[in-house]
Amino acid sequence: MRRANYKPIFASFLLSVVTIQCMLQSSASLSVGYYKSKCPNAEGIVADAVRSAITGSGDRGIGAGLIRLHFHDCFVRGCDASVLLDGPNTEKTAPPNLSLRGFEVIDTAKSQLESACPGKVSCADILAFAARDLVVLLGGVNYSVPSGRLDGSTSSSSEAMQFLPPPFGDVSQIQSMFAVKGLTLDDMVILSGAHAVGRSHCSSFSNRLYSWNSPDGVDPSMDKNFAAYLKTKCPKNGGGDPVVDMNVVTPNKFNTRYYKLVKAHKVLFTSDQTLLNNAQAAALVNQSSNQPYTWPRSFNKAMLKMGAIEILTSANGGRIRKNCRVAN
Repeated sequence: MRRANYKPIFASFLLSVVTIQCMLQSSASLSVGYYKSKCPNAEGIVADAVRSAITGSGDRGIGAGLIRLHFHDCFVRGCDASVLLDGPNTEKTAPPNLSLRGFEVIDTAKSQLESACPGKVSCADILAFAARDLVVLLGGVNYSVPSGRLDGSTSSSSEAMQFLPPPFGDVSQIQSMFAVKGLTLDDMVILSGAHAVGRSHCSSFSNRLYSWNSPDGVDPSMDKNFAAYLKTKCPKNGGGDPVVDMNVVTPNKFNTRYYKLVKAHKVLFTSDQTLLNNAQAAALVNQSSNQPYTWPRSFNKAMLKMGAIEILTSANGGRIRKNCRVAN
């Protein structure tokens, strides 16, 4: 997941019993095979669109962007495809979302689904299917995605700033932001493994290279050789905002390399490196780095949990948008 540099609006997060009950109820409203009679080939159509986008362009970064799209959608107003809406002051216009990629893939899938099954498949479900399909294409383990999500009609830039975890947040801040969405510290560590793929703008981590309170300006928790390498990619007075692979070893493989890089102090974000500052998180980082065959299933489980955040129903404004960019 590639995240832009921004200043979040931190709020006090309190999980009430009512909130937890709503989450459990929304999760129960989803089911595997939801489109079996409504649109039998729905998941196949999405999978073909994702595969064509990745193999056709040769740009696997688009694929990593699909996981990030689903994540950024679910963390703001729940998994309701609000991140796809165009317009002023929408989630798309918030600084952390300016670098999002993959919108065209979702558009293609939606267009094909509207031709095959008009008004049957939600944009929110397309996002969930596409994220799963990308994981599989990059070497992860396949998993069944419960569906039946409905789309929202509201999208807020300020809410994106409030709820999306920032790359420069420390482990306690990020943990709090996950908790408000009903996700645990373990969920946070497991989902962070998605940083095994994708790219980041230099602006999201350049503070660790030049602005730290240290003799050389480098965050002392970053490997010195890695910092030197990053400075060649992100010069202090360079123009523009270059991008760097999140995982410089196996950038296009969905694997446990991320956790090995955390342990080696060779990750880009403060939010990743400070996982080692929490005993429980550090233990799971170490465990995950040594479990290349079991970690993918833990990731799938965490993705399913995230994909059930604050699901809309028809009773609370949910609908199926005909165009994912418009709140019809």
